Amino acid sequence: MKAFSNVHPAVCMTYFLSVLLVSMFVPHPVLQAEVLFGGALFCALLGGRRASFRDLGFYVPLFLMVAVTNPLFSHNGVTPLFFLNGNPVTLEAILCGISIAVTVIGVLLWCKCYSFIMTSDKFLYLFGKPIPKLSLVLSMALRFIPVYIRQSRRVSRAQKAMGLYSGKSIVDRVKNRMRVLTAMISWSLENAMETSASMKARGYGGKKRTSFFPFRFRTSDGVLLAGTIVLLAVTLAGAAAGVTDFNFYPRVGVIGNSSAAVAVYAAFGALCLLPSALEVKEAVTWNYFVSRI
Repeated sequence: MKAFSNVHPAVCMTYFLSVLLVSMFVPHPVLQAEVLFGGALFCALLGGRRASFRDLGFYVPLFLMVAVTNPLFSHNGVTPLFFLNGNPVTLEAILCGISIAVTVIGVLLWCKCYSFIMTSDKFLYLFGKPIPKLSLVLSMALRFIPVYIRQSRRVSRAQKAMGLYSGKSIVDRVKNRMRVLTAMISWSLENAMETSASMKARGYGGKKRTSFFPFRFRTSDGVLLAGTIVLLAVTLAGAAAGVTDFNFYPRVGVIGNSSAAVAVYAAFGALCLLPSALEVKEAVTWNYFVSRI
């Protein structure tokens, strides 16, 4: 179940922007770890265990690649560990690379959660009136990506059933992929023509156009929005006061443990775990009522 998807779209958009804002512009190890943990937990609750383990094949190599790239190009720091081609590989550069990798993976996980929750109808609801044409194009483009992936898998399975993937050489694999790509280009053009004809038949572009959206701003949405704003305000206030300042160069800094720092860590941690807590609460409630039947 997706309890967070039942929240009002404006609240969802505010929440995701808040988390991404802090994760990208407040570089602190504790906050970055909270972003990664919160995003991974939320993704696991939304996509399931199988999807989470399957995604490890993408995120783990990407993490290692980003973490290793920084010390290869950045040689700052006062603690050299060894020399590579005459250039020092420092402890500070390695730790900075790990920090960047944690941020990148955390942001990607939250963007994936965003794609689960913020569907095209919610995006149109928020931006359909102020920017109708742009919002329509963006929503159609975002919807087209998963549809394109599913269709390409169908085409690939159909060609495998026809025996076109019998060759195992690299050249045969490239040819097979090119056949799939050719089929997908034709399908995309045909789908675009059908979509435009359907929109024209439904009267899109007319002056008198109405729309229906089943979204209502409830009391629970107001409470969630207020909590998001308060937690974000505490985090940003701590960042503005310098509580979250942290440097890797020339020497790795010390993570603050003052009362203000702990308050910022707790506020942002609660912000990152907020949707997961809603999902767990919904699951517990659902299981309780099912057990009473």
